[in-house]
Amino acid sequence: MAKTIVVKQIGSPIRRPAIQRKTLVGLGLNKMHKTRELEDTPAIRGMVARIPHLVEIVEERG
Repeated sequence: MAKTIVVKQIGSPIRRPAIQRKTLVGLGLNKMHKTRELEDTPAIRGMVARIPHLVEIVEERG
């Protein structure tokens, strides 16, 4: 089984640059406190690293 991470949105995209909003949508997040389980890849880690003030990694599985 592939390693996964659980990502939770902790910040609002209101009044944020468009690239940050698009990154949230790319992660599958669009509402506050929503969580997604995503595959742990360098691309996903890079997206999370671009918006650390909007998301947090809740747990790592696998």
